[in-house]
Amino acid sequence: MLFKYHAIDQDGHERDGTIEAPSKEVAVSSLQRRNLIISVIESTEKRSLLEFNISFFGRVSNKDVVILSRQIATLFEAQVSTLRVFRLLASEVDNKQLATVLSIVGDDLQSGSPISSALARHPKVFSAFYVNMVYAGEESGKLSETFNYLADYLDRSYDLVSRVENALIYPIFVIMVFFAVMALMLTLVIPKISAVLVDSGQAIPIYTKIVIGFSNFIVQYGIFLLMALIAGGFYLWQLGKTERGRFIIDGLKLSVPYVGDLYQKLYLSRIADNFATMLLSGVSVVKALEISSSVVDNAIYANILSDVGLDVKGGSSISSALGKHAGIPGVMVAMTKVGEETGELGKILTTLAKFYNREVANAVDTLVGLIEPIMIVLLGIGVGTLLAAVLLPIYNLAGSI
Repeated sequence: MLFKYHAIDQDGHERDGTIEAPSKEVAVSSLQRRNLIISVIESTEKRSLLEFNISFFGRVSNKDVVILSRQIATLFEAQVSTLRVFRLLASEVDNKQLATVLSIVGDDLQSGSPISSALARHPKVFSAFYVNMVYAGEESGKLSETFNYLADYLDRSYDLVSRVENALIYPIFVIMVFFAVMALMLTLVIPKISAVLVDSGQAIPIYTKIVIGFSNFIVQYGIFLLMALIAGGFYLWQLGKTERGRFIIDGLKLSVPYVGDLYQKLYLSRIADNFATMLLSGVSVVKALEISSSVVDNAIYANILSDVGLDVKGGSSISSALGKHAGIPGVMVAMTKVGEETGELGKILTTLAKFYNREVANAVDTLVGLIEPIMIVLLGIGVGTLLAAVLLPIYNLAGSI
C-alpha cells in the first residue's frame, strides 16, 4: 500500500513524502528507522469499482488460496519472474474472482509495488498473516521458501477445518431431521388426532393434555416463536460484532463441557502453527505474537497473546509470559521454554501444533461417535412419546366401543 506522510526530521525540518508498505504499522516503523517523527500518515490508494465488486460479491475459499500458494512457490523455485508468475496464474485459475485479484496484483507489481503491498490491497483474499509472511520473505530474500511455508500451513489449517466440518455434517443432519419431524407431528398430525379425542368426550390423560396443549401453542403462536428465534439469532450476530459480545460468545465456547475442550485444542493448535510458521520464515517474535492474536479467531486467546506480546516487549521470556495465563496449558509453556533454551523454538512449536492437531481430530471423532447414537435415541424417544400420548387414548376409545 502507498502511504502519504508528514514528518519532522532530526534538524527540525518538516518533510512530506510517500512510502510503500504492506500496512500502516510497517510504514511507521520504516519511517522511524529514518529518524523521522511522524505527525500524519494515511493511505493514498483508492479502491476502484472493480475491486469493490470483488470484495462485495466475490468469494475466494481457503482451498483456492492453498492451491495458489503452492503454485506460486513452484513457479518461484523454477526461477520464473515475479510479474510473470502472477500474470500466468491469473490466466490459469478457475475462480474468476481470484483471477481478477491476481490480475490487479500483476498490475500493481508492474507499476513497481512490492508483492506484499500488492497483496495487502486484497484483505478479503490475503490475510494480515499471509501478507506479513510474504513481507518477511521479501526482506530475507527467501520468497520461494516463504510461499512453501504458507502453502504447508494453509494446507494443514484447511485439512483440520475440513475434517471438523465433514465430521459434523451427519450429526447436524440428524438434528435438523429431529426438529423437522417434531414440527410436522405437532402442527399436522397431533391436531387432527386430538380433535377425535376431544369429540369422543372420554377422559383424556394428563400427559395427552400436555402434548395437545403444546401442539395448540405451536399452531397458534409458532410464527411468533419463529420470529423470536430469528430476532434472537440476529441479536447474537450483532452482539458478536462488538468487542464485549465477542468476549462473551468466545468465553461460552470455551466453557461448554467437552466442546470447550475441543475448541481450546483447536485454538492452541492454530496459535502454535501460526507462531512456528512465522518464526521459521524470519518474522520477529513480537510481530509473530501480534499477528497470531489477530488470526486466532477467539477474543479470549487474542487478548492472551496481546498481553504476552507486551510482556515480551518488556523483556520477559515467551514461556514465562505464557505461564501467567490459565488458558495456556502447562505442556505448551514447558515446550516453549525448552525451545527458547535450545534455540529451536520454531521446530518445537511445529511439533506442538502437530500434537494438538491429532488431539483435535481424536476429540472430533469421539464427539461425533457420541452425538450420533444420542440424537437417534432422542429422535426415537421424542416421536415415540408424541405418538404414545395420542394413540393410547385412541386405542382405549376403540376398545370401549
